[in-house]
Amino acid sequence: MPPPGLSLPARLCLLAWGFDGSGRPGPVVHRLVRAGALIELAQRGLLVDDGGIATPVDLDARTGDPVLDGLLDLVRESLPRRWRTWVTSRPRYTFVELREQLAAAGHLRVGRRRVLGVFPAANHALRSVTVAEGLRARARQVLAGPSPAAEIGERDAALAVLAAAAGLCTTAPPGRADRAGRGRRVEELIERSAARSPALCGVVREIRTALIVAADADADTDAAEARGPADDR
Repeated sequence: MPPPGLSLPARLCLLAWGFDGSGRPGPVVHRLVRAGALIELAQRGLLVDDGGIATPVDLDARTGDPVLDGLLDLVRESLPRRWRTWVTSRPRYTFVELREQLAAAGHLRVGRRRVLGVFPAANHALRSVTVAEGLRARARQVLAGPSPAAEIGERDAALAVLAAAAGLCTTAPPGRADRAGRGRRVEELIERSAARSPALCGVVREIRTALIVAADADADTDAAEARGPADDR
């Protein structure tokens, strides 16, 4: 089980850290953290949907969490944007704030290294791989069932939906029936993550789609780089 009190973006960050075996956060983590922060603010009623636009409801409202409040301030100070745009618009800003928060709380270990042998830089690593593995196992468990969606917490439901969208809940390749069942389960979890306000279902779906599209684009880029430049003919 994750340490109590962790926000949704914090859980997603720890879940995704080192997923590829590198021990470092991959590019998907930035967007995943931003997506989690958007959904948590929406679940708390501090961001609402206004014709597809992520809109703060109160200019003075605060959560007490510096990462969430930092994103809330960014949305307030920026031009109106759709939810999916916020997933990919400068997501590293939120990630860096969260990384420092996790390091201060002892979830990340901070070392020192030199870039090009000259420039000092911090090197962050998971302090407990067990926490990350536990979060991944929890996301897979929620996705696979057998607990009814109504018995799943809203935060756990959102965790599983977003982790799956980012490709971080890997299982054996599903058959057609399995894919249909997984689709129904994801829809149930989307509804559960938006239990406080049914209007949030559309928000969660849009954020999930943004993650899937970005992950697919990353996969295409990786495949193109693996193939290398085309031969001249």
